[in-house]
Amino acid sequence: MLDVRRLQVLIELDARGSFSAAADALHLTQSAVSQHVAALEREVGLPLVERATRPIGLTEAGHALVTHARVVLARLDDAEQELALIAGRLRGRLRFGSFPTALTTFVPTAVTRFKERQPEVTLTVIDDHLQRLLPRLTNGELDLALIYDHDALTHKPDDDLERLHLLDDPFHAVLPAQHKLARSRRAIKLEQLAGETWVGGGPTSSWFQIVRQSCREAGFEPPVAFTTDDYLAVQAFAAAGVGVSVIPGLAVQHPLPGVQIRTLVSPPVRLVSVARPVHGFRSPASLTMLDALKTAADQRAA
Repeated sequence: MLDVRRLQVLIELDARGSFSAAADALHLTQSAVSQHVAALEREVGLPLVERATRPIGLTEAGHALVTHARVVLARLDDAEQELALIAGRLRGRLRFGSFPTALTTFVPTAVTRFKERQPEVTLTVIDDHLQRLLPRLTNGELDLALIYDHDALTHKPDDDLERLHLLDDPFHAVLPAQHKLARSRRAIKLEQLAGETWVGGGPTSSWFQIVRQSCREAGFEPPVAFTTDDYLAVQAFAAAGVGVSVIPGLAVQHPLPGVQIRTLVSPPVRLVSVARPVHGFRSPASLTMLDALKTAADQRAA
């Protein structure tokens, strides 16, 4: 049986990139960290650390072990939480992650409802993007997270996550106020933007993966001249007349001056859900937050 403390040391070493930094984080001496790693390598019979690199990296075996170790330690943490609740020694905690546009729309309403129902629970809200929320949820760093899905995405929820659908989020066109299409009150077709200069996301942008696939299905490649993953910056570029874009509906609830938001005919739609690990602890706090999020999303759709 692998030693849990040694697994914690390896995880910290992977995160910090040096024996000294891992030692500081764990309140150990550097020698103790080295001894824990060496003992773990003897246990598994394989080298786990590339000691010659700076920052220190893990071997293939080290990465494999850390992946499993994070899940194991998360389950142990769940067990401690559940036992403490049963014994009455703990009032509960909830670690909740969300992507930014949900945080600026319906999540505050859900958080207010949650705090009214469970004011004693320690709630931590993490603001992050989809590509980082998914591994943090799978690794047990989060209890719940808001995520979204679409066929175009390379980052997809896996089978270890249980999802509750909250809402569909259709994308909208963002145009300079002086744009010829801004004068029309009709929904516009995506292909009408084919000849425009575009403001788009970077290569790893989940939202722009959706936009790019939709443009290709409409028969063109969006010519991105300006790149940003900040939706306010996208609107600011459009307001300055630099270019056009297509972004999620949740991102255009508070449009900047100088832009016009137009609906699209057959727009791309991302499916927004709240997710949790299938085998994670079903705390009363998580159930309350699930209900609060569902209620807030339903009110928004009404």
